[in-house]
Amino acid sequence: MPARTSWEKGGKLAAYVTFSPRYSPWVKVLRGLLLVFLLTGLDPVRALPQDKQAPTDLFDAGLEDLLKVDVDSVYAASGYKQKVTEAPASITIITADDIRKYGYRTLADILSNVPGFYVTYDRNYSYLGIRGFGRPGDYNTRILLLVDGHRLNDSVYDQALIGTEFPIDVDLIERVEVIRGPNSSLYVASSFLGVINVVTKRARNARNLTASAELASYGTFKTRVTYSNRFQNGLEMLLSGSFYDSRGHERLYFPEFDSPATNHGIAEDCDRDQYRQVFANLAYHGFALQGAYGWRDKTIPTASFSTIFNDPGERTIDAPGYLDLKYEHKFGSDWGYRARIYYDHYIYNGSYPYDASPSGGPSRVMNKDLGTGQRWGTELDVSKKLWYNQTLIGGLEYRDNFQQDQENYDLQPYFLYLNDRRSSNVSAAFVQDSVPIRSNLVLDLGLRYDHYSTFGGTTNPRAALIYSPFEKTTLKFLYGQAFRAPTAYELYVYGGGSEPNPHLKPETVKTTELVLEQSLQHNFRLTASGYFYPIRGLISQGEDPTTGLIVYRNSDHINMQGLELALNEKLPSGLEAGGSFSYQDAKNVSTGSPLTNSPHELAQAHLSVPLFRRQLFASMNVQCVSKRRTLAGNYAGAYVVPNLTLFSQKALKGWEVSASIYNIFDEEYGDPGSQEHRQDIIFQDGRSFRIRVGYRF
Repeated sequence: MPARTSWEKGGKLAAYVTFSPRYSPWVKVLRGLLLVFLLTGLDPVRALPQDKQAPTDLFDAGLEDLLKVDVDSVYAASGYKQKVTEAPASITIITADDIRKYGYRTLADILSNVPGFYVTYDRNYSYLGIRGFGRPGDYNTRILLLVDGHRLNDSVYDQALIGTEFPIDVDLIERVEVIRGPNSSLYVASSFLGVINVVTKRARNARNLTASAELASYGTFKTRVTYSNRFQNGLEMLLSGSFYDSRGHERLYFPEFDSPATNHGIAEDCDRDQYRQVFANLAYHGFALQGAYGWRDKTIPTASFSTIFNDPGERTIDAPGYLDLKYEHKFGSDWGYRARIYYDHYIYNGSYPYDASPSGGPSRVMNKDLGTGQRWGTELDVSKKLWYNQTLIGGLEYRDNFQQDQENYDLQPYFLYLNDRRSSNVSAAFVQDSVPIRSNLVLDLGLRYDHYSTFGGTTNPRAALIYSPFEKTTLKFLYGQAFRAPTAYELYVYGGGSEPNPHLKPETVKTTELVLEQSLQHNFRLTASGYFYPIRGLISQGEDPTTGLIVYRNSDHINMQGLELALNEKLPSGLEAGGSFSYQDAKNVSTGSPLTNSPHELAQAHLSVPLFRRQLFASMNVQCVSKRRTLAGNYAGAYVVPNLTLFSQKALKGWEVSASIYNIFDEEYGDPGSQEHRQDIIFQDGRSFRIRVGYRF
């Protein structure tokens, strides 16, 4: 096994070697859950008194109030509100209550606790793995990320930003709807492996000003101020601003660079992370205007793309922003329509210092890698309720990517590698119908046609048969077909260690899935699913043997199959518990070998216990990931990481306090590196903490 990196502890620096564990990692799961029970010292099933007072705003909502919010409904699956059991997909919902109780800091934290999902972090961006698919070099292009139905994937890289680069503060999230697979006609051409719809909070009944501050490990500080109001004329307004700054690790050790010429493998002050975010949400009589802007600057300690090691000049800046105007109206109880027009802007600015002295140049040359995307688009959906609760919906969509610019050049001496100016457009039409065959049997059908100016048109169907043989039992048989068009980056990038491939073709997938959703006694809910995803013509990152540069090709055929089990309990007392286990097998059809960064087993567990009159909660979540193959043919070892949060609300009027410990047992673990890294395994943070204080004025 390869040598493991470590952070500097107690002034001493050490390198660790991975060996087989002395005991099964699953023992740590039980140990972590037992820790919560020992901390509580309570009978976990004892009912506690109910507090009848209702809050005026979701920012001040307690557990008993949030339980009243209809979180068992989903919007993004079909474009209208429906129960999770009626939706034509396998769905998980995470609420604002979950975010606060379990101390989730980013969208990546949230998604890493979804059954079948895992997150890889390369100390710059966070990447989402789904059902065993988490290829190095994939910029989250196979998931569709929405905020209140607005597409967030940019127009150059088609990247979904989920870490600190995600432009919406997690405190503003009401719930996250996770829809697996291409099982929605609304997005089937884009949602290759799934749709993630982030639903934001809105102003409620009274004027409200809230503020929060956080202190955390590695010199981290965050603050947020939010104003919300619902005026007498019906106008709802929410305005929010956030600031985040983290010094990061002062010293990181990478044995791949352990030589006197590269500071003995120690990167100093090269892990800084900071962002600023602004968010606005206005609603008035069917109209909704939303805007967001984020700016994030991250220093990179890994010397990616063969840059100079221990140089704080290597950094990336991401600045996404959008404006979205939506109007919804219903005619009686049968007809409804929704219209949307939007504008998006995204800027990427990468700085990469190189040593050009081996080729006779300066010892330090700064390479600039730039991407700018702008688009506008419009959508129109019309729905009609027919006989026997049948719902027919159709829609049109147009997206104009009028700026897809990429530029790469060296400074001093100036040398231009890439100056690519592109534009493209996409038009689409879809129709879907939910047809009740019997009172307990529904056939959900959808068809979508997309036309891309870059390669032409494609038609993709999907179908779902939803059967409820008993009152608390639902069976879903799902079929979906989708494609993913190559991005402007994959097609035309050149420079910075990469070369273009304008002959790329779309990749395709046809998915089948069987889902069982069963409600049990004592507020238990069981979900089980089995799936098969054959992906053809997969666009993969590799190395050109003639040039040594990174290039994208339609090189692989992939089969993904697996099983997922999840069991959850939520009691009126406030206690919540649950867990999931996923077995996934993702292989290259040609070689029969498993994919890189693809764990065979995933497990998650969570437990939240009320300690005192719903004013103090102890919550723990545990993530378990089995070993993963790296690009070099090695394995990143299995790990178990438990996190603990103590959360207090209403102990003092207006105050909300939480304290979290992440990676409680200081587990040393790493994620597989990508093609641009010299590191085969990039190791992650050890034990850390966060203290958060919020106040409602």
